[in-house]
Amino acid sequence: MIKVLMTLIFGSLSLFASAASTGENPDLTMTWVGFACLFIFVVGYYFVAAEEKYTIDKAKPALFIGTFMFILVALYYVLNDLDLNLVHTEANHLILEIAGIFFFLFVAMTYIESLIHMGVFDRLKYNLISKGYTYRKLFWVTGFLAFFISPIADNLTTALILSTVLITIEKTRKDFLVPGAINIVVAANAGGAWSPFGDITTLMAWTAGKGTFTDFLFLFPASIGGYMITAFLLSRFVPNTKPDFDASKEVKPKMAEGAKMVMALGVFTIFCAVMSHQVLHLPAMWGMMFGLALLKVYSYGLGKKYGKEHFNIFHSMAKIENNTLMFFFGILAAVGALYFIGWLALAAVVYDPEILGPTWANIGVGFLSAIVDNVPVMSAILKANPNMGLDQWMLVTLTAGVGGSLISFGSAAGVGVMGKLHGIYTFGSHMKFAWTVFIGYVVSVSIWYVQYEILGFYHIG
Repeated sequence: MIKVLMTLIFGSLSLFASAASTGENPDLTMTWVGFACLFIFVVGYYFVAAEEKYTIDKAKPALFIGTFMFILVALYYVLNDLDLNLVHTEANHLILEIAGIFFFLFVAMTYIESLIHMGVFDRLKYNLISKGYTYRKLFWVTGFLAFFISPIADNLTTALILSTVLITIEKTRKDFLVPGAINIVVAANAGGAWSPFGDITTLMAWTAGKGTFTDFLFLFPASIGGYMITAFLLSRFVPNTKPDFDASKEVKPKMAEGAKMVMALGVFTIFCAVMSHQVLHLPAMWGMMFGLALLKVYSYGLGKKYGKEHFNIFHSMAKIENNTLMFFFGILAAVGALYFIGWLALAAVVYDPEILGPTWANIGVGFLSAIVDNVPVMSAILKANPNMGLDQWMLVTLTAGVGGSLISFGSAAGVGVMGKLHGIYTFGSHMKFAWTVFIGYVVSVSIWYVQYEILGFYHIG
């Protein structure tokens, strides 16, 4: 432990000296602003985690620490007569990153609220419950849907859609909703981990050339194995009774005119997001915004045909969970500040074989991504570019993806579900079942070890 600490300290001092001489970003980890921002981040995350205890929305502390930390960094640069252009450039890069996620979420949420308004989820609820499924069977159905949709639609969009289905089926029973919400988050993150565009972290690793398209598909056994174990353990806590439903008294909900076209536009929007990034090399949100433009044009046509109140897209936008968007802005800004200061880049020293080595360091990435956020963590690892083989790059892709499920706000999918099931799926309710996610995480890593290190699958890539 002392060796690690000394390595970090002297590494930080040498980085600061070299940065000062080359005009690069100086390392600020061992300065007052470095420790102050780290302290502010920890305190802010405490209030995010204690949302239930203090009845404070998680977006408030996240937004505060995200903005305040960068203000402190800029102040430090002014006081020490450093180049403020470095802060300005970093802030612009961070805004671009946040905007991509922000508008991606904005469009996905608009589509979901539009589908709710048009009765799509009420109809889906009727179709599921009328089949006589128990809560436990509904738990498995929504979980499998999340796992197999997320590799195509991405984990965040999938989690938002399936959590909406969940709250439509049942609005009060926490013994179904809480395990069901965790199940969806774990399934969406695990499903996204074995697809190059199922999660932002896998997309980053793929575009950085750390593996081919088929290399990521070999993570399927580890992804589904860990998910199945967690889902099995969680299902033991789900009641095996049927929801209250009397077919003779229930009226089959009708979807509004144009609902099927809105669903088709939603699927096409996801396709546009993937193609805009993979083929046209535009941000994924560009394709999402194009899909929003198509929805707005279609809503105009519906308004002309059935009247303005039939479907008003601005009403759907007004119902978006803005606190979720603000949370993402704040937390990504805070993590961006930690990266700019040097804390995340400094952590790359643990890849040294004399300290932890690649395997244990990459396993630890899963826990770090749950606490911080897997996107900047993966970004820091890719920039540090430790000397690793394909097997290790697949491991860090797996752990960064599924590790975010360990804590409710450790992944975009988790934060999205917290917004949809506000007051039901919280940090506290998740942590009661976190042990099931941890066991699944261990199983996923174990399957990776057998598959890549013992059977030598990494030679295939």
